[in-house]
Amino acid sequence: MQPSSNLSAPRTTARRALVAVAAGTLVLGAAACGSSSDTGSGGGTGGAAAGGDTVGIALITKDSTNPFFVAMQKGAQAEAAKNNVDLTIASGAKDGDEQGQVQAIENAIAAGDKGILITPNGPGVNASIKKARDAGLFVIALDTPPDPADTVDITFATDNFKAGELIGQWANKTLAGKKATIALLDLFNDKVVSVDYNRDQGFLTGMGIDTKDKQKNGDEDKTGTYAGGDYAIACNEPTQGSEDGGRTAMENCLTNTPDINVVYTINEPAAVGAYNALKAAGKEKNAIIVSVDGGCAGVKSVKDGIIGATAQQYPLKMATLGMEAIAKIARGGEKPTTSEGLDFFNTGVALVTDKPVDGVESITSDAASKICWG
Repeated sequence: MQPSSNLSAPRTTARRALVAVAAGTLVLGAAACGSSSDTGSGGGTGGAAAGGDTVGIALITKDSTNPFFVAMQKGAQAEAAKNNVDLTIASGAKDGDEQGQVQAIENAIAAGDKGILITPNGPGVNASIKKARDAGLFVIALDTPPDPADTVDITFATDNFKAGELIGQWANKTLAGKKATIALLDLFNDKVVSVDYNRDQGFLTGMGIDTKDKQKNGDEDKTGTYAGGDYAIACNEPTQGSEDGGRTAMENCLTNTPDINVVYTINEPAAVGAYNALKAAGKEKNAIIVSVDGGCAGVKSVKDGIIGATAQQYPLKMATLGMEAIAKIARGGEKPTTSEGLDFFNTGVALVTDKPVDGVESITSDAASKICWG
């Protein structure tokens, strides 16, 4: 990707243009604003005073179309002024677009930003993150810890393994001993991303299925026993985290195994796509679908019976605490620390379902709709 000709464009406090990095071009548009709430668990970073010099920070998401990242962008934009932050929002053209994020990192370095908040699209951005840190920027990963974790200064994220484990425990109890014929609809099959394997492996662990390498999808035994009975894994298919990808992946799984009754999905857009494939095949009543994200649309899918259970994350909290941390450091404050027993700062997770099971704590879709993506 060629360098942008907009590197010297003037800044405006907390209202810089939304930048979507796509196909070698920086496409400029207006940045929308949203509201915020401080939800989830995991404590705070101590905050940053709004006073002091304006601090330049870049928020670089995986894309600007996934509702999760749109919510993160809007919420961060609305919160920036409270910390006297001059926020730039950028993204890859799509989930997995590493080069788009590399360009956005280069722009942040050239602009003299004090820090970067990034949801990494893959290991292809690691060298650029190192370059940014070498240039003195404090880099915080949001949502997706890089591999290795110390590529960034710290990660603010959901415990993705725990999120997967919660939906696995719910699926196990909901099956009540029935044979589980499982479709695993993951993120990628051509790169390794921690959020992908952590959710997948957490789900299997919650089901009571033995896993082998917890940093690898697809190497577990394809048949065996789970906590409640027998299981068979019908497929591991990539979805790219999209609705279309979820539908195609589910169609591929059904072609070979028409009796699938448990569908794990990396996120809620993929879950909706899987449901549409099941519905087209007349099998939507035969399978329970579980997912991760807890966005407002995903919570509604739980209420509508499309998704049986989802694990709710708090992307605005990730971005807000990340901005506060960088602003605080830039003004001479202390650096944030990881949560006890983890190699990242845990921003919380909650199981959302309207069909609760014994032994697995959850909240209803009505409760989740009041805090979705806070």
